Amino acid sequence: MNLEFADFPPYAKPNSEALIQSRFRAVADLGVLRHALPERFGGYGDDFASLYQTHRRLGEASRDPGLMLMVNAHLWGAVFPILLYGDEQQRQQFLPPLLSGQWLGGHAITEPSCGSDVQAMTSCAERSGEGFILNGKKRYITNVPLADWLVVYAKLEGRITAFLVSRDDSGCTFSREGTLDACQGSSTGSVILENCRLDATRLLGKAGAGAQMIQKALEYERAFVFAGIAGIMEWQLSEVVRHSRERRSGGIHLGHHQAVGHRIADMKLRLDTIDLWLRECARLCDAGQRLTLVSAQTKLYAAEAFLQSSLDAVQIIGAAALEQRSAMANLVQDALAGRLFSGSSEVQKNLIAALLGTGEAYRDSAPSGKP
Repeated sequence: MNLEFADFPPYAKPNSEALIQSRFRAVADLGVLRHALPERFGGYGDDFASLYQTHRRLGEASRDPGLMLMVNAHLWGAVFPILLYGDEQQRQQFLPPLLSGQWLGGHAITEPSCGSDVQAMTSCAERSGEGFILNGKKRYITNVPLADWLVVYAKLEGRITAFLVSRDDSGCTFSREGTLDACQGSSTGSVILENCRLDATRLLGKAGAGAQMIQKALEYERAFVFAGIAGIMEWQLSEVVRHSRERRSGGIHLGHHQAVGHRIADMKLRLDTIDLWLRECARLCDAGQRLTLVSAQTKLYAAEAFLQSSLDAVQIIGAAALEQRSAMANLVQDALAGRLFSGSSEVQKNLIAALLGTGEAYRDSAPSGKP
């Protein structure tokens, strides 16, 4: 299948796991998963600027924050950690099917009693002969229960370590517990590990290096998770402008009222500012520079901007925006989730302050797509 983005069907309720999976496969067929990745594993060998532009186009066509969350969890949670930290055998085994969309991936960090403070996680791994035994529970994990493989983080000898876990592994259960009402274009669930036995080949990276791996994954995710949502905001703005031109109030077009015009101007300013931040993230990635500060700034600004613009869109369109099948009402709920996934807005402020030397020390945090 070789779909053009203009032909990609926009999100519409009701949703189902089968539909979520089919939309992911369609995204994979469009080549969305191949940007900024080496050709020898099935990537395009291009840059992060291309990734940003492609995600933005997909967002505008799909109008689906959940789908964009799904794609980002797959890329930053599984694909890039394996590329950066996996050995050659792991890269050859996992990357081609993940890039083609044959496998759906993600990562599992958040636990029922552990969100932003990853050092508080209680999931544990023990050595057993040449392999490992994992026990614990993860919650609010994006792409579960549909995922084929996850990068699961657990403490091995007191230090956070990454493991490659399959949905088919004995002692591992992917469940629908913890499903969210927001971002319904993706799935969210729990992972239960009960004496889950893994052989030595399932260790990803060095033992004890998991905290650094989480930080790197989250830097990428915060930098680009709103690339697709910027495309959604482009569609959102065009709909508001169209409505303001067609609707009349007090004998004039709605947009001629200053209160409405100012809201629209603010929506445009927010969108263009997000694009500036996203381009800067892509530039830094392509230059091989660190993203820690800029990605936190991008995530913080974009999340707050998306929520405010979604509220403005509903206010301008009025009651019609609250009809049962209205995309605008759904976007408000999704935007609320946007303030939480990849680390809440408060977490981003803590991180920014810490990097400037004014805040408390920060232990990097909350995972892909999960409050």
